[in-house]
This record gives sequence, C-alpha cells and structure tokens, in this order.
Amino acid sequence: MARTGASSLSRAEHFVWLTARVLEQRRFAHHFLGGGADAVEAALAAYLNEDGGYGHALEPDLRGPVSQPLHTAHALRVLDSVGRCGGQRTERVCRYLTEVSTVDGALPAVHPSLRGYPHAPFVLVTDSPPSDLLATGPVVGLLHRNDVWHAWLFRATDFCWSAVESLEKSHPYEVEAAVAFLDGAPDRARAEAAADRLGRLVREQRLAVLDPERRTDHPVPDGYAPGELHHPHDYAKRPGSLARGWFTDEEMERSLDFLASEQQEDGGWPLRRRQWAPGTALEARPAVTIEALLTLRAYGRDIG
Repeated sequence: MARTGASSLSRAEHFVWLTARVLEQRRFAHHFLGGGADAVEAALAAYLNEDGGYGHALEPDLRGPVSQPLHTAHALRVLDSVGRCGGQRTERVCRYLTEVSTVDGALPAVHPSLRGYPHAPFVLVTDSPPSDLLATGPVVGLLHRNDVWHAWLFRATDFCWSAVESLEKSHPYEVEAAVAFLDGAPDRARAEAAADRLGRLVREQRLAVLDPERRTDHPVPDGYAPGELHHPHDYAKRPGSLARGWFTDEEMERSLDFLASEQQEDGGWPLRRRQWAPGTALEARPAVTIEALLTLRAYGRDIG
C-alpha cells in the first residue's frame, strides 16, 4: 500500500530496500542518499567473469553465469553512472568485446554461450549471431563519451554509423540504441544530422506516444507485449540528449507527467516489457525505478 503523504523518493526507497538486489540498493544509495561509488563498484564486481565480461543474470532476462554483451553493456552503464568508466577496468572490458565481436567488428545481441541456460523466450540464441545495433550502439556511444580509446572502437563505430544512417523502418528499442550511440559519437555535426533524420522517422512511424491519455489507441510494435509502448522520455532520458529536439515542450511535459504517474502503490515503477518469470520481473523493477527517478530529476521534477 502507498504511504500517505510520502514523497516519490521515500516511497521508492522503501520499495528498493524491500525488493532490490544489492547492486540496485547501492546504486539507489549513491544517486539519492549520498552513498559512495566504491560500494556500487564492489557490488557490480560480483557479476564480473575472468574473461572481462559480465554475466550471472546482471540483465535479468538472460540467466546463467556466462558473459554476454548485454550484461556487459549494463555493467558499463552502471560504471558510467558513478564516474568509474575508465582505466584498467574499461581496458579489460574492451578485450572481452573484441573477443565476442562478429566479423563486422560489432557485437551480437546474444552470444552462443548462453545456450543451455534459462533465458526469456523472446531471446534468440543462434550459433552465428549477426551484428546488432541494439547491443553495439549504447556501448560505443558510452565509451566515446568517456573518452575511451581502444582498437575495438574503430570498426564498431563504423558499424554503428552505417546501421544508424541506413535505418528506414525501426522499432523503439533499436531507436533507443541509436540515440545512445549518437549522444556519444565524436562527430557532433554528423550525429546531429543523423538524429534529425531519426526523429522524423520516429514521428512518421508512430514510435512514440505523444499523448499518454490516448495511449490505448496507439499501435504496439510487432513482437512487443501489450502496452509495451515508448514515450518521449524513453528516448530523451536527459535534457541534453539529441532526442530531446524531436518533441515539443508540451509533448515532453505530458510524457514526464505520465512517467511520474506510473509509480505504483508499492513505490516502484512497472516493467513494461513481457514478463516471463516472476523472479526476473522482481529483479528488473528496482533498476527501472532508479532510471525513472533519475530522468524526473534531470528534468527538474520534484521527487522529494
């Protein structure tokens, strides 16, 4: 039950202490309670494997101990959020990325080593997976934004430019990955031009809900769960994102109002994507909650 009179932040804090893994507890403490980055990095280290990648269901939809590109991308986002995305830890991660890359020099969404371990039914495990912008774009953008230079980045960056600039028909998660790349790409003029084209594509293909009050009338992308829709704040998670220019002030305010309203009675934010196992949904919601609070705070919303 919701606690009467409690702020969004205090309600979320109760939810995190009640349900979250140690990593999300320490992330919450770092972002909102003055906790240190060392504690976050120590919790993240539990997911690190000897090959330099991350596993152990860090990304809850992929189970088992083996390193995976999506787990490793998740780890890099955590390190970036606490200002620790550099040095030997990043060098080790880049060696892992090199080892699991495709012939294009980019990342597959899922490495074949996942075979035999539980995973979401919508995750496809193949022996020769293709390069994937969904996996590669956020990693490349994040490393560039942190001024990381490694040989792996050259071909991976070329792949991302080619993939983003050739997009004709897309889906929301792929667009999110493209934005993550463009927000960190060193060639800012090229990134701005690509983002402008991508923003027009998002509006033409109705990949963003511009009026949350009419979201039940909005088409759900193929393969997505009922209600698994994207809003402006999902693309422009921070005001400085290139995706912010895709939406009017009124559209963004409506989107943020909707995001704030989504906080549940238990204090957490809901998981929109398909839920295939009770434990995975429980593990994912605290991270979703932290991201919702960070987005609201970034736009100057009062969270308490």
